[in-house]
Amino acid sequence: MSNVVLVDTQKCMACRGCQVACKDWNRLPAGVTKFRGTYTNPPTLQAHTWNHLVFSETDKGRWLFASLSCMHCNDAACINVCPMGALQRTKAGTVWPDTDKCIGCSLCAQYCPFQVPQVSKATNKMGKCTGCAERVSQGLKPACVATCPNGALLYGQRGAMLKLARERVEALRRQGFYEANIYGEFEMNGLGRIYVLTEMPAAYGLPEAPGYNATAWVWQLARRPLGTLTAIGLFSGLVAGFLRWRGERMQQRKGEYTL
Repeated sequence: MSNVVLVDTQKCMACRGCQVACKDWNRLPAGVTKFRGTYTNPPTLQAHTWNHLVFSETDKGRWLFASLSCMHCNDAACINVCPMGALQRTKAGTVWPDTDKCIGCSLCAQYCPFQVPQVSKATNKMGKCTGCAERVSQGLKPACVATCPNGALLYGQRGAMLKLARERVEALRRQGFYEANIYGEFEMNGLGRIYVLTEMPAAYGLPEAPGYNATAWVWQLARRPLGTLTAIGLFSGLVAGFLRWRGERMQQRKGEYTL
């Protein structure tokens, strides 16, 4: 059974410890930032920012906080559409990016319903959360979980985390949070991050019914073995060249935030 991160948004106190710990452990570069009218900073995930805290103010005058990162979907669009096999599933259930294979085509970014993968303008490589696979393989918790001071992030087997999430939702409803719900149990055939929310997902910037375009089957078909056809090398080279050109064109048209 795969492991997941349980995110209890009601326990989150917006300290950004998870965001900083992710940067520190993965040696991700910082950058110049500025106030853009929201406390969520940077406003989105980036190729060098794999975890960030989202601040949402409701019409009830309440602040909602949530740590957002790669969801490590069981039905991962990024794995299905990557033509180079640069995204793989680990034994722990996380989606691992292999930057050596990445050609910067941006298909993963295009199809991800959570807008997680981002291609760096500097390196033309995709960057996202790895699930701290190197830590987990040694029996350690992901860096974001290990640093959380208020127990808003937990890590463990999926069944155990879902049990805790259900108990937590029941407790929150008794406390008057009548819209408390679980996010990630069924979405995308199950997410690697289970959220306990006190409002509907949209209030946290999460899609109510995440999915990806049906055209993804084209890329799945393209990745199937072509037997012993001698044209496979030429075909792969043409596809890789086109996708690399496509990724570069997209990066030229799209600015990239820095943090």
